[in-house]
Amino acid sequence: MNILYLTFYFEPDLCAGSFRNTPLVKELSGLLGRGDRLHVLTTQPNRYRSFQVPAAAHELHQSSNGSSLIIERIAVPAHASGLRDQVRSFSRYFRQVLKLTSRHQYDLVVASSSRLFTAFLGARIARKQRIPLFLDVRDIFRESVLDVLTNPVVKWGLNPVLRAVERYTFGYAGHINLVSEGFRPYFQDYPQATYTFFTNGIDEAFLSAGEDRPRQPGAPYTIVYAGNIGEGQGLHKIIPRAARELGKDFRFVLVGDGGARQKLQAALEAVGADNVEFRKPVGREALIDLYRKADYLFLHLNDLNAFERVLPSKIFEYASTDKPILAGVAGYARHFIRRHVDHCLLFDPGDADTLVRRLKEFPPTRCSREAFRQRFQRKSIVRRMALEILRQTGHPAPEAETTHSF
Repeated sequence: MNILYLTFYFEPDLCAGSFRNTPLVKELSGLLGRGDRLHVLTTQPNRYRSFQVPAAAHELHQSSNGSSLIIERIAVPAHASGLRDQVRSFSRYFRQVLKLTSRHQYDLVVASSSRLFTAFLGARIARKQRIPLFLDVRDIFRESVLDVLTNPVVKWGLNPVLRAVERYTFGYAGHINLVSEGFRPYFQDYPQATYTFFTNGIDEAFLSAGEDRPRQPGAPYTIVYAGNIGEGQGLHKIIPRAARELGKDFRFVLVGDGGARQKLQAALEAVGADNVEFRKPVGREALIDLYRKADYLFLHLNDLNAFERVLPSKIFEYASTDKPILAGVAGYARHFIRRHVDHCLLFDPGDADTLVRRLKEFPPTRCSREAFRQRFQRKSIVRRMALEILRQTGHPAPEAETTHSF
């Protein structure tokens, strides 16, 4: 059996796609048998310009069970998360993947995709070789990009193109995993596929993070945000005003980078807020240390319709701690938090007044989220997901989660 696995992000990159796909690949590889082969085509680390780490272009791992894991990383142009930059980077990945796969025959294609075109690439290869396609859909790209774009002419021209790409891609898949159940209604038009809803999860590093660091008496309360600073997060719509209103008693620490960082910095300068600190992306160990020192953990999505379906991976990371979470989300993410995450202060996206009021009314206190930690361990999720992937090849997978049809 020969499986092709496509993911634009993989270790040692720092992003949700990497954190999801790296353990899944390892779990899947461990379930293969003698003579089986798992071929991963990904990219050199490129999520953040400000975080570059070396990674081997080619890796070959032989498992004790006699299977092979091959990881090939394609160098792509650096980007700042802008649409044009991403198109250039993906175009390079697209061409190289087609070249590298042209000499191989596979039994299954697995594609994990947040920006649609990795899924489209998987569909193209699967269609050409007439083999099954398993999609792991982490975002609805068409909705997201059309909501963010402001030029009506560009939106008018792009919409039918993206619709055609979706039909070509989703219409061929035999199985589709949706990372958020909020995506379910969007996929009603593709009944040929079976469905699962494996969410993101909590990595072992966060489950064994150790003791929190005590705060210094009299120090300002620290609000930590870690992740992408892009249009999807909309931090420029809320942090400047909230920081100005909160003043010297509170301090925002923003760890990450992205295409909207300059917009955020300009907005902070315009209101004269000087209680916001920017830090470059960091590795897991340093990030966990920041969480230990934090008083609050901050999450926000832009106030756009597309983001009412999503389930941010950051929820799982934050909820692995005992720190209060500030979450400016709507739609399915808000529903999920209310159902599963204790000690979370919710407010509407962009509603700085409510955020400020909640912070002043609720001093930071700890709470145990042990039930959440047990339910959403990444290890358990990737095990069940790997078994579901094998089910698509006809491999016995009795432990796989029951699939759904619409």
